[in-house]
Amino acid sequence: MMFYKIGIFGAVLMLAACGTPEYRAEQSQCRTTWNAKIPPRLERELYTRTETRRVPTGRTICRPQGNRTICDQVMRVESFSVPAVRTVDRNKPRRDAQIKACAQNTCLKKFGNPECKAPK
Repeated sequence: MMFYKIGIFGAVLMLAACGTPEYRAEQSQCRTTWNAKIPPRLERELYTRTETRRVPTGRTICRPQGNRTICDQVMRVESFSVPAVRTVDRNKPRRDAQIKACAQNTCLKKFGNPECKAPK
């Protein structure tokens, strides 16, 4: 679960780093405008979350250590599903599309391209 969260955080960080500073500035202005036009509509929904746990297999592995024998249980990873609740913004896909279009249109007008790259 920890690696999953780290992976998600890394992906979000990489996406946030995309684009030029000028594009991010335009995107920020568009986000302010479109957050007012299409406000978040938060709803709670039930979903099935998959989790894992380590369970013993019933086998043991023993090894001698000096005058003692040390035994460890053999474990396996088991997946299981649990019901969970999450909060979802139902307007986010619509709003994000408008923010992207707004930023690209503004960049196209100011820089001549949708990425806000300065002409060379």
